Amino acid sequence: MYIERYIDTLLLEWKHSSSLKPLLLRGARQVGKSWAVEHLGKSFDYFIEVNFEKRPEIKEVFENVHDVHELANSLGMLYNKPVEAGKTLLFLDEIQASPDAIKSLWSFKEDFPDLHVIAAGSLLEFTLKELPSFGVGRIRSLFVYPFSFDEFLMAEGKSTWVKAKQEASAEKPLLTALHQDLVLHYRTFLMVGGMPASVAAWVNSHDYRKCQTELDDIQLAYYDDFAKYARKVDPVLLRNTLQSVILQIGNKFTYSKVEGGYRAEEVKKALGLLCDAGIIKRVSHTAANGLPLGAGVNEKFRKYIYLDSGLLLRILDMDLGSARQLTDLILAGSAEDLVNKGGLAEMVLGWEMVKYNNPRSQHDLYYWENTAEGTRSEVDYIMARDLKVLPIECKAGVSGKMKSLHLFMRQKHLTDAIRCSLENFALLENRDRQDSDVLRRIQIIPLYAVSGLFNPVQVW
Repeated sequence: MYIERYIDTLLLEWKHSSSLKPLLLRGARQVGKSWAVEHLGKSFDYFIEVNFEKRPEIKEVFENVHDVHELANSLGMLYNKPVEAGKTLLFLDEIQASPDAIKSLWSFKEDFPDLHVIAAGSLLEFTLKELPSFGVGRIRSLFVYPFSFDEFLMAEGKSTWVKAKQEASAEKPLLTALHQDLVLHYRTFLMVGGMPASVAAWVNSHDYRKCQTELDDIQLAYYDDFAKYARKVDPVLLRNTLQSVILQIGNKFTYSKVEGGYRAEEVKKALGLLCDAGIIKRVSHTAANGLPLGAGVNEKFRKYIYLDSGLLLRILDMDLGSARQLTDLILAGSAEDLVNKGGLAEMVLGWEMVKYNNPRSQHDLYYWENTAEGTRSEVDYIMARDLKVLPIECKAGVSGKMKSLHLFMRQKHLTDAIRCSLENFALLENRDRQDSDVLRRIQIIPLYAVSGLFNPVQVW
């Protein structure tokens, strides 16, 4: 059973675009790229799926044939299907295995512009880095991630809930009963995660154990991939680095905590490869003195977040002992404990911010930390909004416990901020103690409603 996602809307827009370009789907393994394309293929008369890992001999066709019309005819004969502009969707899957196939995308745009061509692949970023000038202006990219919470609710048949929380505000908070239901489903989302196979298992069975089986398979597939990085870095170092990322989520990453006594430069290389594979994401320290935020990055201070909460629980269970304490916290802990302990809510908040952003480009995450000696204050995320710096804290406490946020706002002369928690929508206003003319506003946005920080996704 296919579960509809927001990417389906984008794929249909691409299909009917008047300026068609080959489409490249980018993202980690098993986040749903192939599943979405196969679903789109049902809307065409003909669908040809070329998988370079399942049929590596097909690479020779792309190596030896350079005219795309001749190439299309050869593929049509191999798969016994017509290749006709407007009627055929050509899907080149696991394209990272064939650099010549990647280069052919440029030729399809130039010489066969009316043919619908989509490419996708895991570990694709490794190959693209070796082709730095590939397809500039002639290829369109879409970045694909695990299910967002909105998509999870849609999969559960809760479209009215999605619409209600998108329309809610501090002036018009949600009904208490609906708020509590959304918190409950958010807790479930933390357990199930957003990997499509796990979401499908949950929707079909509502059995965590079946989700865990799917997540174990995915995690082991990620470990198997490490062998493919062998010429770049030691697979044992990759595994140890990934485990260290998970243990350090919510904190500045310390290289010396990676088991094995590796040099910092070796760990940095491993982190870079894991980022390229889409398994982890970098959160960079910014001075946040203005826009763009990337101009004030301090590379000595970085955090890393893991791809998915469900996968995180499985790696904790498989490799690092029991995940029972964190599981109990998710299912039965208080809102304060869930938000403030373990960095899990902060991790999911970061990914939600990425998932709701424009999928046509990659998006960096930033945080702020007071680096002055003898001080300890930090703001979880910093984003740009309406050409201004906007700090975002992931907290469960009341206003008096947000010392870091207030300090940051005072230092950067900001009047607006966000607190994400498991509370209902609300607004906190206070006068600056040092300047009573300055009114600061902190919006409380529930963690389940992060999509409201961006252009709301339409209920499809």
